[in-house]
Amino acid sequence: MSVPASSASDYDVAIIGAGPAGAACALALRASGLRVALLDKAQFPRDKVCGDAIPGHALKALRQLDPAFAEALWQLQPLDAVRQSRLVAPNGDSLWMRWKLPSFNSPRETFDAALLELVRLHTPTTILENTILKGLHVDAECVRLHLAEGAELTCQVVIGCDGANSVVRRQLLPMPLDRAHHCAGVRAYFENIKDAEAGLTEYFFTKDYLQGYLWIFPVGQGRYNVGLGMLSETVARHKVDLKQVLPEMLATHPALAGRFDDARQLGAIQGFGLPLGGGRTVPVSGARFLLCGDAASLIDPIQGHGIDTAMQSGILAAKQVLACFKKQEFSADFMRSYDAQVAHRISRKLAKSYRMMRFLSNKPWLVNAGVRLARVPGLKPWVQKAIG
Repeated sequence: MSVPASSASDYDVAIIGAGPAGAACALALRASGLRVALLDKAQFPRDKVCGDAIPGHALKALRQLDPAFAEALWQLQPLDAVRQSRLVAPNGDSLWMRWKLPSFNSPRETFDAALLELVRLHTPTTILENTILKGLHVDAECVRLHLAEGAELTCQVVIGCDGANSVVRRQLLPMPLDRAHHCAGVRAYFENIKDAEAGLTEYFFTKDYLQGYLWIFPVGQGRYNVGLGMLSETVARHKVDLKQVLPEMLATHPALAGRFDDARQLGAIQGFGLPLGGGRTVPVSGARFLLCGDAASLIDPIQGHGIDTAMQSGILAAKQVLACFKKQEFSADFMRSYDAQVAHRISRKLAKSYRMMRFLSNKPWLVNAGVRLARVPGLKPWVQKAIG
């Protein structure tokens, strides 16, 4: 569907950030007839520190754009097709789960580059890598993007898909860090982990740090993404050094002791931050701009993933952009329909997850009980649904 474009600016739409949210948005705009630019500060492929889990709902969102897009990603290497998960409760009991939607793990360096390649192959988008956004401001006629070395681009609408430290959000909707709605994490890659299996993701909880978990995710070719995430509020209150706690837990956690004796760590432990969704109502739009993915605080508070919500929000943003150009209306009031769609399709589920995370955060006995309940015939599907 083509919509009226504008010749008064360099581009009709500028998408900042070429990760999953930005790439999904560009793919959703492929037949719009709009002049779309996709900017990223990095040159792809580039590493993105996270757990490397690609949820089934991310692939479902991509499949709704074009089944061929999702099928192309299943050909990635390295890749590990996830068949089941093991959740280890604080008392050591295990809950084994199989997921309905097919999903896989793949290093973000590989996955994000493949997504961007889909944009190159299937859209007329102008892709601007190594392009650093220093600042921006919105005026009556356009959005002015201030780039490194004094360059400037103009557009009619800007979409902030530039992650947890979004320049677009900081400039247009500045908010202080709220540690009650933010997670800190670290991860490293390992190989030769005892009893680790391809196709199996593992989650480990302890009674000391229920507001987070340790994970072991296979990412293909015998490599594993091993990490630890924790609510930033807890990290600050107890002065937790996650880079120190991770190796300590790998050596001392009852369900992990001995499994890393012969393992080889590949590279350093690296940290990252995750703005959690669901805990509070925050605006995700304004006059001539929209926010998606991590920039819109859409991380799942229980599972810690956000690729699926990033891609879903990127597609919703594309729909809003089409409506804007069709009516030639870019006001903050008109953009609020995007906020409503994000709330309806994404944030309501995240709110349930956030409430459950807070409820369980000081009740290790309840997590233990939930795992025991899952052994009762007929109750396992309910428990699995409750945790996502």
